[in-house]
Amino acid sequence: MQGLSIEYRVLPNGTSYEGTVQVEKSVGYQFYETGAMGERLPVKVENISLSGECSPCTFNLTGNSGISYAEGNYTISYKGPIHENHIVTSFEQPSNVSVVMPWGLDVRNQFLGVISPGGEITAINNTSVNVNWTGTRSVELRFYDQGRESLLYMFANFWLIIAFVLLTPFLLSMRRKQKK
Repeated sequence: MQGLSIEYRVLPNGTSYEGTVQVEKSVGYQFYETGAMGERLPVKVENISLSGECSPCTFNLTGNSGISYAEGNYTISYKGPIHENHIVTSFEQPSNVSVVMPWGLDVRNQFLGVISPGGEITAINNTSVNVNWTGTRSVELRFYDQGRESLLYMFANFWLIIAFVLLTPFLLSMRRKQKK
């Protein structure tokens, strides 16, 4: 069984995240992301910890992207990489997923950010931007920083000025023709 509740907390530099997964009646968990063709790609994660009704909770690494443990209900915490401001993953069963981004990273501009269907965006008091999915089997999120948004606005202003310069002579000549 995979996670029923999953949270990704993007770190301020945007190159990694801290993940927390709640699992029930589980004996193992695989860390992977979804590739361009929908294939599962193993992800090298670090700082793995397991907590639950055990003291201490122990696990074994399986292969290069998973852990195994005694059957039970657990919380799995770990740190994973983010490539090119893009998070793409899928789940074996519907899960509640939350992605928390620190202020300065955003997804709300549709020209720069992408979220998969079902994601609900919430800004929290200038401290974070949260995206939540309920009962989803996959998540895609592409975020951006303030520098990219500034570049977009500068690019748009540049093209508006060019359009104005090129259209002004045409509009003035049309006006002269109407006066004659």
